[in-house]
Amino acid sequence: MSLNQLSSGDLIADRRAEYAHMLADSGDHADAADLMTQALELVPDWAAGWFRLADYEEKSGRKEAAIAALRKVLTLNPDDIFGAGLKLALLGGAETPDQPSSLYVAQLFDDYADRFDKALVEKLDYTVPEKLAALITGHTGEARFANVIDLGCGTGLFGERIRDKANRLEGFDLSANMLAKAEGKGCYDRLAQADLSMPPETSGLFSDMPDHRADLVSAADVLMYLGNLDSVFVIASQLLGSSGLFAFSVEDADVEGDFILRPSLRYAHSETYIQSLCKRFGLDILAISKTAIRNDGGKPVFGILFLTRRSA
Repeated sequence: MSLNQLSSGDLIADRRAEYAHMLADSGDHADAADLMTQALELVPDWAAGWFRLADYEEKSGRKEAAIAALRKVLTLNPDDIFGAGLKLALLGGAETPDQPSSLYVAQLFDDYADRFDKALVEKLDYTVPEKLAALITGHTGEARFANVIDLGCGTGLFGERIRDKANRLEGFDLSANMLAKAEGKGCYDRLAQADLSMPPETSGLFSDMPDHRADLVSAADVLMYLGNLDSVFVIASQLLGSSGLFAFSVEDADVEGDFILRPSLRYAHSETYIQSLCKRFGLDILAISKTAIRNDGGKPVFGILFLTRRSA
C-alpha cells in the first residue's frame, strides 16, 4: 500500500499532497512538510496524510514535529495499519512495543508478495531458507519428517527446500497474498492464515488440528517481525510432538537485553533471550549458527539460526 496512492477524498488536498511528494523526491523535505501541513488543514482526519507528514518532518530534522504527527496517526487509526507505533518508538516518542500491529504486518507483506522472491534472493542475497535447511539436515541426515509445519511460510522459500524431507508439509502465514504465491509453487499439502502474535486459541492455527502433531516446526526469517516471542514459543510447544524439532532464525541483536527495534522496523533478538525462552519452554538447543542472512543498504545483516528439540 503506497501512501502516495491513498486519497484524502479532497481534490485540492490531494493535489497539494502530490506536490509535497514531488518536493520530497527532490530532497526538499522541509518544504514538502509545509505543503503537506497545508493539505491536512483541509482534511484533518486523513491518517495516511499525517503519516506522510511525519516522514517529511523526520527527514527535515524536525523530530518533535514528526512525533506529534505520528501520535495523530495513532489517534485516527488505533489499529495502526501504517506501523506508526514502531516509528514513534524509534524516534523516542514511545516505548518499544512488544509486537507490531498485525494489520501493519499483513498489509506490508500483501503489498510485497509479487516482488518478494526476486527482491530477497536476487537483490538482498537472502540465505535463511538454505542455511536453516542445511542446519536441520546436518543433524538429521537422510531422516524424513512425517509432518512439517512452516510458520510464517511466506511465498514458500523454506518449504521448497524442506519438501523432499517431508511426508506432509503445512504452511501458515498472516498475509493472504503471500499464501497465494506459496500455493502457486505447489509444494505444500495445506496452507492457511494464522497470526503468530496471538494466543494459540485465537491464532488460527488450532481450529482444525490436534496438538502435538509435528515432528518439525520451522520459522524461517519470521521472528524479526515480532518483539516478545512468548506467543510463538507457546504455539511451537503445542504443535510439537515428542522429541519434535523447532528450527528458526532471528536477527542478531548483539546486545544485552531481550530484543531491540531497528531502523528497518524489524526486531533483533539476543542469543541469551532465545536461550532463556528455550529453557522456559522445554526445548534443548541442538545447534546454533551465527551467519549473515541478507544484505541491507549494501551491508550484511547478521542473524542466528537455532535448531532445538522438545525435551523428553
